[in-house]
Amino acid sequence: MKSSEQGPRRWSLVSRLSSVLMLSASLVAGSTGAAFARGGGRGGGGARAGGAAAARPAPQARPAPQRSTAPAAANRAAPATHSGRTGNTNASRSANASATRTANVNRNVNVNRADVNVQRNTVVRPAPRAYTRAPYVHGGRSYYSFHTYAYHRYTPFAFGVGFYPFGAAVATLAATAVAVHYANTAYYYNAGVWYVPASSGYTVVTAPVGATVTALPTEAVVVDPSTNTYYYGGTYYTKSGSGYTVAAPTAGTVVANLPEGGEQVTVGDKKYVKFGETYYQPIEKDGKPMWEVVEVK
Repeated sequence: MKSSEQGPRRWSLVSRLSSVLMLSASLVAGSTGAAFARGGGRGGGGARAGGAAAARPAPQARPAPQRSTAPAAANRAAPATHSGRTGNTNASRSANASATRTANVNRNVNVNRADVNVQRNTVVRPAPRAYTRAPYVHGGRSYYSFHTYAYHRYTPFAFGVGFYPFGAAVATLAATAVAVHYANTAYYYNAGVWYVPASSGYTVVTAPVGATVTALPTEAVVVDPSTNTYYYGGTYYTKSGSGYTVAAPTAGTVVANLPEGGEQVTVGDKKYVKFGETYYQPIEKDGKPMWEVVEVK
């Protein structure tokens, strides 16, 4: 009987211990699972926070603004090209304006040479001695000269400071210009250049034959010592007691340079430079290219 009583008591004790152990295991498992669950929650939250943190820098590192700068650079480059086109346009306009002004001046030269004084200076005084060479004949006209024809290009010469060629237009005159009244015309003279008033200022004209001035430019040269004839800028002057009087050119006179405003004309197989009706023949003298006044009959 004791054994039977002890048996149940032992099993009862074992059962109680087993229950306690199982309960402890359950509690431990529950607390561990909760702890894992909480830890996992925090970890998950951290992951979400990390994801959010990773997402926030993205706008800063986003390449979109960098891409937007490339078009901006392109846009900035576009005005440069436009500016270049504008520069070319301005240069073209300036070149066209300059060409137009030059063309206008050339037209003015032709007009002035046609209707101011050059027609008054067409008479060439005969040579003071007989010609030793036969004339060049073409088109029923004879061209007399003392020197052999030797072609060289007509290159207009720029005379001294303040010199302007026939037909040039200027807005104002130098303070040293003087008024010269001759043949019912008011002229102005300065530094070997003759002017007449024009609507836009003054126009350079050929010197009126017979008009007298008191001084010549220092660059004027003697072309005929026997008659005290001087030459400067396409104009001839004869020294007189009261000054220097404009004279018509004399056939056979040789000069080194011709001014701008001459017309190169072809006569047969020869080329002459013509001012009004005065013809200049290209020659060579003392090994230098020069020009001789030709007498045309």
